[in-house]
Amino acid sequence: MRPSSAGGLSGDGAAGSVADEAIWPRAVGLLFITLILFVMLSLSISAGVLVAFPFLALMMVLGLRRVPAAVAAVFAVFVAVGVPARGGIWYFERGWAVVLAGWFVVLTMRWPRSRFFPRALAAVAATAALVGLALMIRPGSWAVVDWLITEGLMRSASLIAQGLILSDPEAYTTAGLNTAYELTMQLGRLFPALLGLSSLAGLAVAWWAYVRLSAGSGLGLGPLREFRFNDHLVWLFLIGLALVLFGSGEGWTSGGGNAVVFMGGLYAMRGAGVLLFLSGGLTVFGFLFLVVGMLFLSPVLISGALLVGLGDTWLDLRSKTKAIAGSKS
Repeated sequence: MRPSSAGGLSGDGAAGSVADEAIWPRAVGLLFITLILFVMLSLSISAGVLVAFPFLALMMVLGLRRVPAAVAAVFAVFVAVGVPARGGIWYFERGWAVVLAGWFVVLTMRWPRSRFFPRALAAVAATAALVGLALMIRPGSWAVVDWLITEGLMRSASLIAQGLILSDPEAYTTAGLNTAYELTMQLGRLFPALLGLSSLAGLAVAWWAYVRLSAGSGLGLGPLREFRFNDHLVWLFLIGLALVLFGSGEGWTSGGGNAVVFMGGLYAMRGAGVLLFLSGGLTVFGFLFLVVGMLFLSPVLISGALLVGLGDTWLDLRSKTKAIAGSKS
């Protein structure tokens, strides 16, 4: 059973045909998102691992039919193995990636013609549930994982701070360093959400690479301007927000914060898709403006895209725009 190569990013609706020249920028953009999330995780989880294991699983189960795919598979093996380390994080990240890859392949074989995003989201949810259950069965396991993640984040923050201090000792005060470490601790609390988002991005790169290299098709993923998902997922965002605002206890607040960040990331991407659809695409000037804006005004741009994405849940802006355009023609 071969999966359909038209498994686009969109959760609903047709993705439409895409010109071949638009395929590579889309894959590069997905890889860029994965790397950005990797940096946010402060080297705790390897972005390459989240791509390599799903790619290898797809190759082994669904078939290896072309030479470029075989070459990529050999490279993926080296990335997946990496440099063996004694630290527990080496085992955790590969254990997570193996379970994630397994779920994604199973879902792909069960629903070969379904679109990419529902399969990927279900794989991430199933992986989180299974890993969470395993950690619950063994008391103290989550505390160990949390310590490993926090220790890795603090070590990375310390190295960055030392480098900045050496470059300009007068520019950094004790208060500034304390703020930086507090932000690092907050990042550690949001690790599950960031891991979920980076897993989705890693699956997207792996799926695109498999379809492109194995089947020679550039339609593994749909265009960002058509990206959408089940509107009922907004409740996960709203419940998470309620837990952050009114939750009693650190556990509930942390869980709500992770739900808000995870769904917020998805809604920001949905909002970006709506804006791309309404603007007709991204020009070179628009791309340069976006890069500069993300460097200096990233919270504003991301918040704006998030609001647009949330609004699209009720307004369905793209369908209304199509209907208006159709009535005028």
